[in-house]
Amino acid sequence: MIGGLVRGVRWLLAVTRTAAAVCLIASVAINFANIVGRYFFSVSIPWAEEIMLFLMVGCVFTGCCAVAWDGRQIRMDVVLTMLPPRLREFFNVFSELVMIAAAAAVAAFAWPVISQLAEFDERSQAANFPLVIPQAMVPIGYTLMGLLVALRLIVRWRTGAGSGPADASHS
Repeated sequence: MIGGLVRGVRWLLAVTRTAAAVCLIASVAINFANIVGRYFFSVSIPWAEEIMLFLMVGCVFTGCCAVAWDGRQIRMDVVLTMLPPRLREFFNVFSELVMIAAAAAVAAFAWPVISQLAEFDERSQAANFPLVIPQAMVPIGYTLMGLLVALRLIVRWRTGAGSGPADASHS
């Protein structure tokens, strides 16, 4: 069962990494086209900045999945490194549970806003792009982060992997 779970996670990570890469490459391509247009033809793309911003949001909130699975999210662990191993493990697990709770809270509070954006068909000013798409990346990204952290904890618990936060990623 754990092997199937890890294979599913690896598939999800491949999808999210690919999506992040596509967003980043598209953003760079639009920026390059805008630079060429601006400096060689004296014409810029009016919607370029907006779409690049939306693509960067997509890149960040799909790319964060790999970070969550590896346990490499930002944490204040200077004091933790000085604790005895058992206490350090307790606080590591506690911080993971706080991460899951925070991700669930952000996702839960974001969905009503996303629903209203979709209901009112809110669009960006320059590109006339539906705002529900980039805004939905926030709760989707946080939901996936919380899920991946929870799955990492389950894999670690079931396999007896080490006490470090990134140990489950190598299972």
